[in-house]
Amino acid sequence: MKQLLLTFGLIFTAHSALGFADETAASAAATPPAAPKAAAAAKPASTSFVEVFTSMGNFTLELNAERAPLTVAHFLKYVDQGHYSGTTFHRVVANFVIQGGGFDSNYKLVPAPTKVVNESGNGLTNERGTIGMARTQDPHGSDAQFYVNLFDNEALDPNKTRWGYAVFGKVIQGMDVVDRIGNVATGSRGPFKEDAPLKPVVIEKIERVAGP
Repeated sequence: MKQLLLTFGLIFTAHSALGFADETAASAAATPPAAPKAAAAAKPASTSFVEVFTSMGNFTLELNAERAPLTVAHFLKYVDQGHYSGTTFHRVVANFVIQGGGFDSNYKLVPAPTKVVNESGNGLTNERGTIGMARTQDPHGSDAQFYVNLFDNEALDPNKTRWGYAVFGKVIQGMDVVDRIGNVATGSRGPFKEDAPLKPVVIEKIERVAGP
């Protein structure tokens, strides 16, 4: 776990699970890889709201399509498809992040074939309470998995030598629920050697809601 707090990349494990790990090789590249062409998508409203219903309570997100239009459209597509229902927060690191949306309560990977271009240079930073897209070592490898920052994690922001992790919204209600999830007991479950909640934290559904 300590290593995870020092090295801030996201890669697939041997079990295709997303986790924060060393990104040194990717960071050393002189020129970041070119972004793939994005599929056409309906442009969302500049601000959208969704509620995340979990087995430990609910929290509400404000999504910023003005700064992260591709990412918000991508996330809402998965929301509207019902992808997140029955998935879990499969990775919890206290004072760092909670990560979910990719595995079911048996810690089996849920297929999520659509990926999105990395918008980490949009000016939004990985402050406490913000939501971002998890990804593989491929900068444009984000599928459906997302994370919520439990702390100000500026090391996840982009810099001149590497891509960052795209922030696309923030928690506006229910941060106490996020903090409770961030403090659950964790250990080895399914394909994960550590940081998996010993009792699954289930995402019952995510749905669009009216603004506050």
